[in-house]
Amino acid sequence: MDRDRTIARLSGCYIAVPTLFRDDDLELNLAGIRRHVRFLLDGGVREGNGVLLACGAAGEFSTLTVDERLRVAETVLQEAAGRVGVIVGAQSTDQRDVVAIAKAAARLGADAIQLSPPFYHPHTDDDVYEFFAAAANAADVGVVIYTTYWLGCEMPLELIGRLAELPHIVGLKWGAPSSYEYEKGLRLHANRLCVIDNQLQFVLTHTLGGRGINTHPSNYWPAWGVKVWGLLEARKYEEAQREITRVVAPYYDLAGEIAKFTGGEGHLDKLCLELVGLDSSRCRPPTRDIRPAFREKARRMLEQCGVPQIRG
Repeated sequence: MDRDRTIARLSGCYIAVPTLFRDDDLELNLAGIRRHVRFLLDGGVREGNGVLLACGAAGEFSTLTVDERLRVAETVLQEAAGRVGVIVGAQSTDQRDVVAIAKAAARLGADAIQLSPPFYHPHTDDDVYEFFAAAANAADVGVVIYTTYWLGCEMPLELIGRLAELPHIVGLKWGAPSSYEYEKGLRLHANRLCVIDNQLQFVLTHTLGGRGINTHPSNYWPAWGVKVWGLLEARKYEEAQREITRVVAPYYDLAGEIAKFTGGEGHLDKLCLELVGLDSSRCRPPTRDIRPAFREKARRMLEQCGVPQIRG
């Protein structure tokens, strides 16, 4: 693995591709996923301004078998055809699954896997270190550390520093419970890892050396995401912040309202895909179908943000 090359391919808008299902039986809709990837590419997403995450949290990894996750990843990789970096979500409580996904991701040609600490049981720092080391040593593929402190495992900066010494650790999808810790993490690790903002602090992250921003609106408005990344790269920070406030904040306002109705992630992304004329679906249970209750609110949100080509 060319470490510098891999890090370069992770830069830009970090786009969590939702996993689409057939509405009749909730089996995978791989053709719909292909169309979505083409839509992102047609919207200008390329290496350097974006990277695609297959089977992350918004891709409903927790409701997918390992085989399904690899079928989705293969579909995204085939359609991307090397034009943009692709990361495969490898979150699991079973280290055997993580290793299997890492090996398959390398074989399929992915740039990296995304891995969070094991969840449900509380684990020690050494448990987490060995878990990541097993993935990093399993295959010649990059590993992005995904910090998920809201799930009960807050990774100390010292542990992240230890992990960063592993040769295949290339990225840090970074969020922290305090602004001070978030900024400190950037100061400590942005010089070595591709730090991806998962804190909605895109301007701060970029000024301190971060190389990625987690932008859900890029899923249904890729040209907007490309524009915002371009503003950040040009150091036009005031203009970038106005765009973030105009488009990202309303998305999260509505997502917060939906969270009171049902759990899960990816449901609003998929509803927005439907409203711009792409394939969509509900999420698999236990997440409930949000479309009847939130379609019109989502439409109004898109209209107010200026999203083009909203369908009837």
